[in-house]
Amino acid sequence: MHDAARDLGRLSRLTAGCAGVAVTVFGTTALLMSLKGAPPDGFLADPAAALVPAGVALLLQALPVHSRSAGRVVHGSAILLTLAAAALCLAAFPRHAAASAATLLAIAVLVLLGQLIRTLVGADRRRRELAGFTDTLFQSMNEAVMVLDANYRLIDVNRRWRELTGHDADEPVRLDPPPVPPASGGDWLLPRVDGGSVPVLASVAPIPDEQGTPRAYVATYVDIADRKRAEETLSEKAAELERGNARLREANTRLETALTFKNDLTAMLTHDVAQPISSIASLAELLHADWADLPDDIRLELATKIDKNTQRLIKMMNDLQLLFRLDMGSITARRVPVPLHEVAAGVAAASTAAPDEVLIEIDDEPAALADRGHVTAVLQNLVTNAVAYGAAPIVISAARHGEQVDLIVQDSGHGIPDELLPNLFGRFMRGSGLGLFIVRHLVEANGGAVRYEHADPHGARLIVTWESAAG
Repeated sequence: MHDAARDLGRLSRLTAGCAGVAVTVFGTTALLMSLKGAPPDGFLADPAAALVPAGVALLLQALPVHSRSAGRVVHGSAILLTLAAAALCLAAFPRHAAASAATLLAIAVLVLLGQLIRTLVGADRRRRELAGFTDTLFQSMNEAVMVLDANYRLIDVNRRWRELTGHDADEPVRLDPPPVPPASGGDWLLPRVDGGSVPVLASVAPIPDEQGTPRAYVATYVDIADRKRAEETLSEKAAELERGNARLREANTRLETALTFKNDLTAMLTHDVAQPISSIASLAELLHADWADLPDDIRLELATKIDKNTQRLIKMMNDLQLLFRLDMGSITARRVPVPLHEVAAGVAAASTAAPDEVLIEIDDEPAALADRGHVTAVLQNLVTNAVAYGAAPIVISAARHGEQVDLIVQDSGHGIPDELLPNLFGRFMRGSGLGLFIVRHLVEANGGAVRYEHADPHGARLIVTWESAAG
């Protein structure tokens, strides 16, 4: 409609201008021809004289004006000229009634034509103002906008679209085909002329005609680069916070473990260390107080008990030292072939049990590939536990299975209750002190394993599996 009004306005002004010129020329010519007869009342009494101001009035209304003030001046002048033309017709009416009437009718037609011209010119002016406002609004939008026809051919883009895609203000669009976002819209990457892309929130909407058929499409793009950067920063902060929380949880776990260790160690020291110290103190006090009255055999018995309790304390201190080294991860295994019979004989000889209470059923062949000191410490702890909590006889045996060799310590006591088995090799197992915990870690440091079985018909059977050594 705007294009039709524009074209019709131009054609109307051209037609009205030509008509105004023609009427003015015709009126002037008719007036000059009437002067040859030298009318007695003067040439103004001729109705043809009215056509001159009427034609000039129509010509004025056909002139293009660019301001409202100029338009008012032109319109006012045209009205005055039209009134002058009507006055001339009325002045000539007594002498030339028919000609004057015809001239008045012609003037009326010219007035109507001038009014039509004013209407069309006003419509054209409003169209240009609306088009200018629409274009200003289109170019000043913060969103990037691209307008396409029904076949997705480019019609127009706004300033923001050019900025996002890297086009200059007056540069022809160089993206072919135009970057049309998916119909579903959403987050999308808008391509740029430099080969890069911009993250945008994109959408495309059809513009239907009266039948509902799309006659054009409008695609909009909102720059979300700042939002994406904020999301990435937030994700990084969240990941950093999660890492910090993980470190905090790990530290809390270590603190809880350390607290548990401290509490267990305190409880063990309170019971296991206090008992031999109390026994040593009591026996030493008895010896000191009644030394002169005690016979030699009683003195020897009391001194022997003091020595056993002292050795028990020394072993506890050695176990604690080894425990701290295990917690620090400073235990390393120097694995060499270790003859199991030789180690078993040494441990049995050093045991507090009677010689006939510890039996060795190992020939000279089995050897483990392990740290000799670790093998000795493992066997010492197993035998010590068997002596303390089991019953004689205690049998140390070995059996080879392919590339592995089992070292077995079995007693003849009541065995270990089933409810204690899940935590049997824990750090502070009730009834076994640190011994089995140290056994497990030393065996694992050498690539082995330790397990418990019920002995047949009764008793405890602890089996340590080592890697077998040749010879």
